[in-house]
Amino acid sequence: MAELQKISKQKTSFWRSVKLVAWSFLGIRSRAGYQDDLAKVNPMHVVLVGLIGALLLVLGLITLATWVVAK
Repeated sequence: MAELQKISKQKTSFWRSVKLVAWSFLGIRSRAGYQDDLAKVNPMHVVLVGLIGALLLVLGLITLATWVVAK
């Protein structure tokens, strides 16, 4: 039972990290929501999701630029 709760909490923490980073990329977030998320996420998840998000953003921009120049 304790293992199930731990796995459930990890998934929640990871998805909260994804939401936190997504809101950060957009630049819109209320202070109360930010503080609430910050208290409930694993910092390593935030770093991992941030790096993956930045990589996807850069790859998307490179793909878009290549597509526009090819046209």
